[in-house]
Amino acid sequence: MAEEMMIAKMCAPTLAGLKTGRLYRYRYTTRSEMLKAVREWNRKLSPKGVILVTLRFEGQNALIYAFRPKQLRKDFRTENVAKLLREFGYNPEKKENCIATLIERISEGRDFPHEIGLFLGYPPEDVRGFIENRAGGYKAVGCWKVYGDETEAKRKFETYRRCTNWFVKRLSGGERLERLTVPI
Repeated sequence: MAEEMMIAKMCAPTLAGLKTGRLYRYRYTTRSEMLKAVREWNRKLSPKGVILVTLRFEGQNALIYAFRPKQLRKDFRTENVAKLLREFGYNPEKKENCIATLIERISEGRDFPHEIGLFLGYPPEDVRGFIENRAGGYKAVGCWKVYGDETEAKRKFETYRRCTNWFVKRLSGGERLERLTVPI
């Protein structure tokens, strides 16, 4: 149940179909235990349209990417997103190749690939603003740093907060995460 609660707290907007993806850290005892947990969650959540992928191992932690492939594909077809992805050397027409490239860049351990915001559903103007301003000069901060439409971003932040609270309340009441996850 603790693992379920952690996933809900970190990924509720993605599980609800409101957001493309989310990153979270998973602390594990053994790598095989962690891989087994990811396989089990994929078994439960993939029928609902959510996939978990391990992006990197760091000591006793794994960086997990929970996302909705259909939404990611749709995001990547958006002109501004596709343009920005191409600038960073991705081919937005091939979602699977983009994820493989992202994993490679994260694994290299150099500078963190801040274009990852596009994989999480952040507005492209905010991703570009974060990169160009080196994380400074933002208008607002919530789930991400806002450089574009502050009003819309704050509305989303509040929606995501309410969604997370709803998931936590339902799980605390005994419901299962896979039952709460919206099929898309």
